Amino acid sequence: MHPAPGERQFHTADRLERADGRGIEKISDVAPSLALRNLRGLVILIVLAFHSFLPYLRYARSAAVPFDQPPYEWRAFPIVDSQRWFGFDLFCAWQDVYLMSLMFFLSAVFASPSLARKGSRKFLGDRLLRLGAPFVFGVTVVAPIALYPAYRMIAVDPSLIAYGRSFLALPFWPNGPMWFLWLLLALTIAPAGLHRFAPHWVAFLGRLSSDATARPGRYFIGLTTVAALAYVPLAIAFTPWNWSEHGPFSLQLSRPLLYAVYYLAGLGVGAHGLARGLLAPEGMLARRWSVWLLCAPASLLLWMGLTGLTLTYATPVPLMLQIAAGVSFALAGACSFFFVMAACLRFGAVRSRLFDGLSKNAFGIYLLHYAPLVWLQYALLDAPFSAIAKAMIVFGGTLLLSFAATAAIRFGRFGSRLIGEAPRALASRPQGQSPAPTSPVVDARAA
Repeated sequence: MHPAPGERQFHTADRLERADGRGIEKISDVAPSLALRNLRGLVILIVLAFHSFLPYLRYARSAAVPFDQPPYEWRAFPIVDSQRWFGFDLFCAWQDVYLMSLMFFLSAVFASPSLARKGSRKFLGDRLLRLGAPFVFGVTVVAPIALYPAYRMIAVDPSLIAYGRSFLALPFWPNGPMWFLWLLLALTIAPAGLHRFAPHWVAFLGRLSSDATARPGRYFIGLTTVAALAYVPLAIAFTPWNWSEHGPFSLQLSRPLLYAVYYLAGLGVGAHGLARGLLAPEGMLARRWSVWLLCAPASLLLWMGLTGLTLTYATPVPLMLQIAAGVSFALAGACSFFFVMAACLRFGAVRSRLFDGLSKNAFGIYLLHYAPLVWLQYALLDAPFSAIAKAMIVFGGTLLLSFAATAAIRFGRFGSRLIGEAPRALASRPQGQSPAPTSPVVDARAA
């Protein structure tokens, strides 16, 4: 993205007069917020791309599997296509090491000011409504609609009644990507508890990022070390791949503490301030983005190589190799996280109508995208197209349909509440009344 005429002032001016005449606003406060808002839009595009490409991975299973028989591999690959392209394997492997950690980080960045404004009790109540209600809707409405094609692929009786019986007979309740919402809701207990019982710890987390303006490498080493300590023991105990399913709650057993580390890191960065520390727009992280561009693919290849070695062994895999593969995963995730943040701060602080729209609708798109995505993948199974062509059709169609659905549900009271917005009738204001100032970045809902 390139700045429109006049927007280069975000990098050259020190201050900017606000258009509404309400005084002066520091550019250092605007630039990182604008960059993070654009990053929020970019993240939802990456999420859609990741899910769109799954049927076309060479790594995916070769054929459809029974819906009602273990190990229920359709949970990861609801649809598998005969067309494959190895480039999608590389893309999805890269996203796997950092994307969810980045989403938890972004969700936590604004938790501290929200806590200070609302207090622990109101903060938790607000998050319960904003995340809990969409989670329930996602697992009871979106997931059953989305997974019907996975059932139809080899079903003897493809009727809706037979599907409903098979769905309800499963030993768990499939939820697709909705697991992110319940885990994010669970993690919000941490900042509320710290704010209520140990407020000095929030300040301590902020101080950890205080010198990252000039020395992001030191913060990187600390984050990578803590991430490795959180990830490696669980990866050895449960393997890096196993998931746990209990009712509608699913969880990748090796990663809950890793995501908690990034959530707490986001909490500390948000507490310290967007214009300072790690997110300083003119800090060393943004200025040295090219260094992280080199580190990200190098560390990714290291992790892929070590993980490939672990897969060549029959059990048991040597312990030292498991440790090395786990540490390399944490390293690759941190390097890619730093690269994306650095590139965002360096190039992303520009106005963009496209990314404004994506950022505004990101939560609704995430909540609703799974159903049109799987149905499009199913519809293209017999189409005479290459894997790349099918994936692009699925990606573009899912984006348009989920974007339109998000815009449509705003017209209903329930739909607007579902995506965390006030109903239009409640959101309206008397003529001539100025809008209340809002943060340029949506707060700690799902990224």
